[in-house]
Amino acid sequence: MQPDNLPTLAFLAKSLGDENRLRILLSLQNGKKSVSSIVEELQLSQPLVSHHLKELRRALLVEVERRGPFIYYQMSHPGIMDILKAMDSLAVALLAARKTF
Repeated sequence: MQPDNLPTLAFLAKSLGDENRLRILLSLQNGKKSVSSIVEELQLSQPLVSHHLKELRRALLVEVERRGPFIYYQMSHPGIMDILKAMDSLAVALLAARKTF
């Protein structure tokens, strides 16, 4: 890890620091989905999903494809799921070792 990359890393970590954004990324792990299918699957409001997708797009974590009146989102890189799985394993290990808050 390079010190010059810390601002970028912090921006990425901040983008991943929201449970709904993580849920959206997990929803996209098997390929492209429309906003309406994400809304239906996650039982979130359309404005909320659109907001989080905008933030994920700003962080370059998702890509957009327009087909007619429909907009589809997909993860921008297959390594995103590897990072999420590693973070999940780390979180489980850290919480298992926790003695107090």
